[in-house]
Amino acid sequence: MEGVIFLPDVKFKRVLLKISGEALAGDKHRGLDFDMINSVCRVIKTCVDMGVQMGIVIGGGNFWRGVKDGADKMQRSHGDAMGMLATVMNSIAVADALDKHGVDARVLCAVQMEKFCEYFTRDRAQRYLNDGKVVIFAGGTGNPYFSTDTGAVLRGVEIEADAILMAKNVDGIYSADPNVDPTAVKYDELTYDEVLARHLKATDTTAMTLAMDNHMKLVCFALADPENIIRVICGEKIGTIVKED
Repeated sequence: MEGVIFLPDVKFKRVLLKISGEALAGDKHRGLDFDMINSVCRVIKTCVDMGVQMGIVIGGGNFWRGVKDGADKMQRSHGDAMGMLATVMNSIAVADALDKHGVDARVLCAVQMEKFCEYFTRDRAQRYLNDGKVVIFAGGTGNPYFSTDTGAVLRGVEIEADAILMAKNVDGIYSADPNVDPTAVKYDELTYDEVLARHLKATDTTAMTLAMDNHMKLVCFALADPENIIRVICGEKIGTIVKED
């Protein structure tokens, strides 16, 4: 990370930001809400100006969710392939918006599609991050049966991020779905074992196990206010932190 000056109030100097596709749809719930995208990109620019190195993984649920939308109607691998393509569309849209905000961004995809984005390698990502570019990882893991949460943890581990920021539609991890159960309790801090043992809906179990095996801290919070990204990076305690004992 040579040549980058970090401000004293920055807690995490390199992060992997996971953004749900649904969050980019805003109130439309499908497609792209460019007001929301631009709000997120302004915050990302602020983080870059603060000296933070940022990798991003974006879900595809605003266009297609393989398991939910495909269900029993199509073969799972084909449905997941469509989901991976949805993440590529979102990644290109966010990279374009970042460019308009003066942020140099690169889309690296787990699946080769040279006309649209570069092929992912860990060394290429590392070089771009060290150069101060925002790196957007598209295409999930490149394989079916893995969620973009797992892809986010995988890329976070590969780039040796200080933390993975899970920006979702809810403001943390709850004991139950707060939209269904009004008695659901929000947790401020959890261990990986607690999340897995209680079957809490933070990420899928593969993503959480991968984070646990690699001692990767997760912070789950709401993207409703994009400024929350800055608050987390600066160490403010919002959302839910998942870490070791």
